Amino acid sequence: MKNVLLFAFWFLVGLIALFLAIVLGDSGAWYLAWVLGTVMMILIAVTGTVILEVDDQHND
Repeated sequence: MKNVLLFAFWFLVGLIALFLAIVLGDSGAWYLAWVLGTVMMILIAVTGTVILEVDDQHND
């Protein structure tokens, strides 16, 4: 049952990606770069914050 649900999930993800590719057309690459860049900025900011917090706890 787990494999069926996993397949259904990835199939749904593929359908959404296909739909977005059709709707967005040539501007799809720009939106992809924007989303990936935003996610990377958030991950880098969170990582920096965690590093500073751990360093601050270590120095106390």
